[in-house]
Amino acid sequence: MSRFRYSRWDGSQVGFELDADDIMAELTDDLLYHGDLNAALRRMLQQGFRDRNDERVSGIRELMEKLRRRKRDQLEKYDLGGAYDDIAQELREVVEQERQSLQELVDEARASGDQRRQEITDEVAQERQAKLDFLPPDLAGQVKELQEYEFTSSEARERFDELLDKLRQQLMQSQFNQMAGALQDMGPEQMQRMKDMMNGLNQLLEMREAGQNTDSAFQQFMERFGDFFPDNPETLDELLEQMAQQMAAAQAMLNSMTPEQRAQLQGLMNQLMEDMDLRWQMDRLGQNLRSAFPEAGWEKRYNFSGQDPLGMAEGAQLMNELGDIDQLENLLRSANNPGALADVDIDRARELLGDEGAQSLEKLAEMTKMLEQAGLIENKEGRLELTPRGLRKIGSNALNDLFAKLDKDRMGRHQIDPAGIGHERTYETKPYEFGDPFNLQIERTVRNAITRTGGGTPVSLSPEDFEIERTETLTRTSTVLMLDLSLSMPMRDNFLAAKKVAMALHSLISSQYPRDFLGIVGFSEVARELKAEQLPEVSWDFVYGTNMQHAFQISRRLLGRQTGTKQIIMITDGEPTAHIMSNGEPFFNYPPVQETVDATLAEVNRCTRDGIRINTFMLDATSYLRDFVEKLTQMNQGRAFFTTPETLGDYVLVDFIEQKRAMRGGRGGRRAG
Repeated sequence: MSRFRYSRWDGSQVGFELDADDIMAELTDDLLYHGDLNAALRRMLQQGFRDRNDERVSGIRELMEKLRRRKRDQLEKYDLGGAYDDIAQELREVVEQERQSLQELVDEARASGDQRRQEITDEVAQERQAKLDFLPPDLAGQVKELQEYEFTSSEARERFDELLDKLRQQLMQSQFNQMAGALQDMGPEQMQRMKDMMNGLNQLLEMREAGQNTDSAFQQFMERFGDFFPDNPETLDELLEQMAQQMAAAQAMLNSMTPEQRAQLQGLMNQLMEDMDLRWQMDRLGQNLRSAFPEAGWEKRYNFSGQDPLGMAEGAQLMNELGDIDQLENLLRSANNPGALADVDIDRARELLGDEGAQSLEKLAEMTKMLEQAGLIENKEGRLELTPRGLRKIGSNALNDLFAKLDKDRMGRHQIDPAGIGHERTYETKPYEFGDPFNLQIERTVRNAITRTGGGTPVSLSPEDFEIERTETLTRTSTVLMLDLSLSMPMRDNFLAAKKVAMALHSLISSQYPRDFLGIVGFSEVARELKAEQLPEVSWDFVYGTNMQHAFQISRRLLGRQTGTKQIIMITDGEPTAHIMSNGEPFFNYPPVQETVDATLAEVNRCTRDGIRINTFMLDATSYLRDFVEKLTQMNQGRAFFTTPETLGDYVLVDFIEQKRAMRGGRGGRRAG
């Protein structure tokens, strides 16, 4: 026997995962209201929802706002002038160290007492001090002069050379961040490989531009220079797109600087790239990538307003992040269905949005796939549509939603004893009596015999052991639901409740009373028959007019082909304002004219003669509508209910079930509520 142990929830346990039923439950109201599955999915994608663990699945709007907030925080925190300031400060320190060394040299010469040495030292020191005093104000000029300057201090010279190496490495990393590992040691041999790699890449770009096949050349290129690309791109386009984004980010950093800062750094870059071949290859690569990927964001700029300085390497890294934010934001903005999110790099999204944001993106991306795998929707010529199973699920959701609001004791009230001769099992038994149908319940019958005889085989049966199954007498009901689709229904917030009742009633009858008939007629200026599979996408008509006369006419025709107890359930919020004239054209007038009222009541009279009961559910009981329904009810002997969108489902479903159990031919009456 299996044993189970339970413990208190401490927040660490993993709950139920999102499934297709959760998604469909969230879609139900929107789908019923607007009647468009694709639009409902888009809105759900935009707005997000809560899963079965009551955890928030952020929608696209929320995720985009989170990205914008992160971007805004970065721009308000940092100042790109730091790249210039840091370099200028390090150069000042090198110059100051050289000045101190010159002063120490002069002091040593004076202390030696050697006049000749002192004169020579003073002359050299003055000459070099003058060069230091007249260094150009721009970074590029300072670097150029110091490269040609004969340092007195070996420590200052070494520090200056290290600064140049660091700046060259930062410059290369700002252009090609993905190669950071390969750029750690920029010795002569590695520098030559860098130039060879760029030359090979430029050749591939030019082959691609000329329309030549680059597959073989790309494989050879990766075999030779694959260590430069740790992301291991699988295609040339993937590699080029990565490099274009990187170089565009470096350009965006320059674009975002002040004109003075930009001029300083550009001049410094030109001075640092003293290898003319490398500089030419970089310029060539930049031009080729601009031509191949013009939409990479080469003209992009950001408005920094913060105080924290950023160095060149940090600035390049931040530019990459801002570029990724823009790219993800653009992808989210253009996503018009969940499948479009499949292109999102979830790992990068997790870095930008956090774990919860990334999880939301994953769940949003899987929505359509989960619904398709569950057989609830299907893709037909690029458009998503409900399957028959999905239709049933929508109806079931509507039914469950309405039943959840009912008091439990209301569902059991019936006005007659349903037990008797019939065909529906009640799963109850009784001792057999003469005249009962011989629906023998074998298990109970054998048990009675064993109890009577004390056991043993064979089991001997006698009539007193017989126990039969009870059955329930149910009247076959043929129902037509008349659904008001006039423009006043959504204007008065009545449409969703009415349509949910239609879906719930269809689900109830098809699942619990499959022998019954349910027809659906929508009416506004004119009426039309609706099929069950059309219900989820049915919306209101953008016309004025409440043509009950035409709807009764179509309903009567539908019920004329059916058997059993016949009834019409009409849900409306307005009085009759339209009817069909003798020439077949609709006539509309508001307020209602007597001609429309007479035509409608004439059709009610025909329904009454055919034994069709009309039960009316009024969602906006104006005085005129009350008067009209009073006349309709007196003529037809049906029932009238004055209700609201919140209680409509209670009235319709409870009334249908009670009448299903209690309805007798010809019994009528009127009830207001």
